[in-house]
Amino acid sequence: MNFFDTLVDILWWTFGILVMVAYFFVLFRIIMDIFRDKSLGGWAKALWLIALIFVPLVTALIYVIARGKGMAQRDVEAMEEYRTAQVEYTKDLMKDAAKPATAADQIAQAKALLDSGAISQEEFEKLKAKAIV
Repeated sequence: MNFFDTLVDILWWTFGILVMVAYFFVLFRIIMDIFRDKSLGGWAKALWLIALIFVPLVTALIYVIARGKGMAQRDVEAMEEYRTAQVEYTKDLMKDAAKPATAADQIAQAKALLDSGAISQEEFEKLKAKAIV
């Protein structure tokens, strides 16, 4: 066997694996989009999935050509929803973190520590005096 024949075979196998992996990425993205699309009915989703199972390459090409723009819009909407939820979550965290603990809260926390045995009576008195001041 010639070295270059072996090299060409390796390159073709590598290219074939690359194409297969890319196809699987597209296939999974299509399946995710089918289930995420709220405008598609149940029967339409079922038909797309059956077509993807029995005629996968042609169906994937048709789906990307026919519904590709909608896929991009649904991706943008999902990212905006995610970003909005993240912003709201961090706002809530910042509100909770910004609240100063009242003297009563600090004394209650110190009392809980005293009751659990984590601090002594002297330390409790120091924390209580610090909270009151």
